[in-house]
Amino acid sequence: MGIDYSYPLFEVVRNESRCTNCRVCEKQCANGVHRFSEQSATMECDERLCVNCQRCAAFCPEDALRIYRAPEGLRAGGANWPSSLMEETYKQAATGGVLLSSMGSPAAQPVYWDKLLVNASQVTNPPIDPLREPMETRVSLGRTPRSIKRDDQGRIVCEMPPHVTLSMPVMFSAMSYGAISYNAHEALARAAEELGILYNTGEGGLHQGLYRYGSNTMVQVASGRFGVYEGYLKAGVAIEIKMGQGAKPGIGGHLPGAKIVGDVSRTRMVPEGSDAISPAPHHDIYSIEDLRQLVYSLKEATDYEKPVFVKVAAVHNIAAIASGIARSGADGIVIDGFRGGTGAAPTRIRDNVGIPIELALASVDQRLRDEGIRNEVSLIVSGSIRSSADVVKAVALGADACGVATTPLLALGCHLCRACRTGVCNWGIATQDPSLEKRLNPDRGAQRLVNLMRAWQREIMEFMGAMGINSIEALRGNRLMLRGVGLSSRELAILGVAHAGE
Repeated sequence: MGIDYSYPLFEVVRNESRCTNCRVCEKQCANGVHRFSEQSATMECDERLCVNCQRCAAFCPEDALRIYRAPEGLRAGGANWPSSLMEETYKQAATGGVLLSSMGSPAAQPVYWDKLLVNASQVTNPPIDPLREPMETRVSLGRTPRSIKRDDQGRIVCEMPPHVTLSMPVMFSAMSYGAISYNAHEALARAAEELGILYNTGEGGLHQGLYRYGSNTMVQVASGRFGVYEGYLKAGVAIEIKMGQGAKPGIGGHLPGAKIVGDVSRTRMVPEGSDAISPAPHHDIYSIEDLRQLVYSLKEATDYEKPVFVKVAAVHNIAAIASGIARSGADGIVIDGFRGGTGAAPTRIRDNVGIPIELALASVDQRLRDEGIRNEVSLIVSGSIRSSADVVKAVALGADACGVATTPLLALGCHLCRACRTGVCNWGIATQDPSLEKRLNPDRGAQRLVNLMRAWQREIMEFMGAMGINSIEALRGNRLMLRGVGLSSRELAILGVAHAGE
């Protein structure tokens, strides 16, 4: 190993007095960490291969295994040279390759959700008991006319652009088939149907087996156009044009050829074994006018029956970008913050490009209000929406709804191993290996997702009741219901909230 040696990230501790050499850990670990030594008649392990998925510890019948984060193996050079950066330097010096990482950024950037507190009603505006009073959590997404129209008889013309309705202001964000398994997609689709919300196909097309969930499906059109044809566009209830992704703004997508097999190949319409590469730009979009042409091409292809949303990453000029999208004819804007998860992204891009979703949301909502067009389009935000509290705070900052992806993956069993790009997922989520995929039961997974989202819905109603609000619409953009703590005056100004105590 020599110069490139680095201490393993994790330590596998086996309680020899409990271990019975049953070899369950060996069967459960697809990374090859555990093995049985015929010579010593004991279980051994190669800690360098461990990703801390906890699968072996969870299934050990004797509870004989513990996985710990290893102490720093390198002598870190202070705050300026942490050991992780030293190890990454060694890797690039040895290979000449670009570093890739999975899931959201672990960098110590501020999480503004945790610095925002929700106001509560007490006396003059009494709280509402959600157990005894009706609470409305439904939201409608789509373009709203600027003014009321009447016919010759003075009656209101009720013709509206196409909308979709969610039972709560939450939907499952885009995760493509190929990046995650069919069973994971099916669990998301089933749960969305039962909950009355949407799930997003991501840029990998829609498997034929999931077309039956079309009334709860948002189909995505990315730069690679994988799996996109008329039937696909008409299969869902809404369409999303993916211009950018929070975890890697300005970067395209890449699914390795090793994952382009069987149904993934057929669904994406890509030859088996060929890399599926989405270019960073859409090569037919270089202006808002070009974007408008694609928006209306998709509307035309679907007989103007489906709303079209545009997804962009949260970047420094996001307010101006959103203003242009609102004028492109899109029915809604999806903004993805830099802390969002991903199957694979260049490490340096993931950790250094983009801005927090909280600041992006507040600036976009205010810009659209200042221009008098906020009510014309829906605003959806994603990128580290971790709990019902984050949803409530996002709605108060101006969002119509939130997209979640990492959270539902956790509900399905994800342990944030940050190894999605390898295709070796011991929990059957980010893999196309049949032997691993079957570990995720879509029936059980769907039920866990339903449980999670129903719990969130109840908590959202509790929040609303505490604020004296009985409709989620009354909370949208109501920043009086938020107070900041530990924030600078500039941050408070961008967020549009007062400091706690004011």
